[in-house]
Amino acid sequence: MEYSHRWPRRNRRGAALAATRSCRHGPVMLRKGSLGAFSALSLLVSGCGLNPSGDATQGIVKFLGAVRRGDSVAIEAGLDRPALRNNLHDQLAEFGRASSLDVGGGPSEFALDRMITTQSIRRAEAHSRLPAAPTLAEVGPLVRMADKTHACLQDAARKSCSLSFAKRGGRWRLVAMPATEAEAL
Repeated sequence: MEYSHRWPRRNRRGAALAATRSCRHGPVMLRKGSLGAFSALSLLVSGCGLNPSGDATQGIVKFLGAVRRGDSVAIEAGLDRPALRNNLHDQLAEFGRASSLDVGGGPSEFALDRMITTQSIRRAEAHSRLPAAPTLAEVGPLVRMADKTHACLQDAARKSCSLSFAKRGGRWRLVAMPATEAEAL
């Protein structure tokens, strides 16, 4: 005995659908199955975008490409200039204190801006020993995440940060670099 005949009271709709012998219910079920499969696939794909390390690596590769091309507009967009100035100021003040020098207020913003150049970024990035046109696969192993919004491009030999980035305004921006690589002109 069929299920629909054993419990007709519970399954009236199913029995009515089976009695029509129509194929109209098949495509609807297939559409729902396709929708479920598409939803599952989209969740899997969207999960790839949740990887902060991968996102940081892409941002760093774009920034390094702009530095190597000398694209000043893209470089400026990839800098968090106030944070970079503060970082350089703190490093120089610490260097002065360690050398027993009284640096007073420290270097001016103008002097700090003159230290932030394409050449100084290239020198700092050179410590990572990346090839001329680095790919995501080459940069990825050198990216160390401090948290979801802070990343560091490691120095290949010393395992310290050669360039530090933070995610600000939806973009990865350079926020710190060694003052020893910056040049004061």
